[in-house]
Amino acid sequence: MALINENYTKLPGSYLFSEIARKVNEFKAATPAANIIRLGIGDVTKPLPEASIEALHKAVDEMASNETFRGYGPEQGYDFLVNSIIENDYKIYGLDIQPNELFVSDGSKSDTGNIGDILGTDNIITITDPVYPVYVDTNVMAGRAGDLGNDGKWNKIVYLPCTSENEFVPSLPTSKADIIYLCYPNNPTGTTLTKEQLKIWVDYAIKNKSIILFDGAYEAYITEDNVPHSIYEIEGAKKVAIEFRSFSKTAGFTGTRCAYTVVPKELMGYTSKGEAVSLNKLWNRRHTTKFNGVPYIIQRAAEACYSPEGKKQVKATIEYYLNNAKIIREGLSAQGLKVYGGINSPYIWVKTPNGMTSWEFFDYLLHELNIVGTPGVGFGPSGEGYLRLTAFGSLENTIEAISRLKNISIK
Repeated sequence: MALINENYTKLPGSYLFSEIARKVNEFKAATPAANIIRLGIGDVTKPLPEASIEALHKAVDEMASNETFRGYGPEQGYDFLVNSIIENDYKIYGLDIQPNELFVSDGSKSDTGNIGDILGTDNIITITDPVYPVYVDTNVMAGRAGDLGNDGKWNKIVYLPCTSENEFVPSLPTSKADIIYLCYPNNPTGTTLTKEQLKIWVDYAIKNKSIILFDGAYEAYITEDNVPHSIYEIEGAKKVAIEFRSFSKTAGFTGTRCAYTVVPKELMGYTSKGEAVSLNKLWNRRHTTKFNGVPYIIQRAAEACYSPEGKKQVKATIEYYLNNAKIIREGLSAQGLKVYGGINSPYIWVKTPNGMTSWEFFDYLLHELNIVGTPGVGFGPSGEGYLRLTAFGSLENTIEAISRLKNISIK
C-alpha cells in the first residue's frame, strides 16, 4: 500500500489564484460580452527587453552549431550571469557577495518553497500577515504548520499582523521564531521597511540564531532612498539571511523563468545537538541533486538585462508599471478609498468600503465593474477587509479600470 504525504490533505481546497480563475471563468461563461480587466494575478504584460530577445536569438543559433552547442550547464548558473548579477545588483551597493554564494534558479516561487528542504520540520515558522500564500502552503506540505483553525490560522505558525493600525510594520515575535519570512517591498500590501526597521529584524535573528528568508523580488521598484535594496545592506545580515531575487517582475521573465538565491557562506543552521552546519553547503547539495539548471538560452537573456541597452529597457518597463500604480493609487484615493502601496511596488492595497469582506468586494468589482482584483483574506487573516490590485496591466486597461471605478456605488 503506497502511503501519501498526508500534509497535502490539510491544504484548503484550492490555491488562491486558482479560485480566482474559477470565479472569473464562471462569470465570463455567463456573461461572454463582458470586457474584463484583470488587475488580480501579478503577471506582467510588457514584452521582454529587446536586448534579451536579441540575446535569446543569438543563443538559439549557438545551439544549432557543434562548436557552440551547450548541454548540461553548471546547476548553480553560468559564470557570465552569476558575475553580472554580483556586479550590478550587489557591488553597486558596496556588498561583497561571492560567486559560490549565488544560485541561479527558475523562480523565486520555487526557491522560497524549496528552501524548506534543508530546514528541519521542528522549526517554528513566523510570517507577516497578510503574506504570499506560497510561504504558508509549502510549510503545510512539509508538516511544519500544524492544523488550520477556524480563525484561518495554522496553529504551529506564528502570525505577525500587518494592518493600517500598525502602519504595516510587523512587531517582533513574543514567542520562539526559528524561520522568519520577510518580503519587502511587500507582496501583497506594497509597503516597505526602512533600513532602521529591517535592522531590528537582523539583530533579533542574530540574538536568537534565527534565519530570515528575505524575498526581494520587487527590489527594482524601490523609489525611496531609505528603503534597502538588499537585506545585506544591514550589518550582520549575511550571518542570518537568505535572499531571493527574480527577473520575473523586473524584466518580464514570468514565462521564461529565471531568478537567483543568495546563501552566504557564513550563514549557519544547527543540528539537534547544537552543532553548526553551513546552509550554503546544504543548499548547494540540494540544488545540484534536484535541479539541472536554468537553460543556457534563458541565462543569456537574463545576462542581457545588465547590458547598457538592457538596463535602459528594464528601467523603462518598471517606470511603465510604476506609472500604472500611480494612476490606480490616485484614482482610488479620489474615490475616497483608503489606499496603500504603489510607490515602491507594483501592488496597491485598498481597504474595502463600508465594511465589505474581501470576497464581497471582489465579487462586486467583477460583476458590476468587470474588474478582477485579489481578495486580501486570501493572503491571510489580517488581509480580511482589503483587496490587492496590480499595476501589471496595460496603460489603456489601467486608465479604463480607474474610469470604471468612478462608478462605484456601494450602499
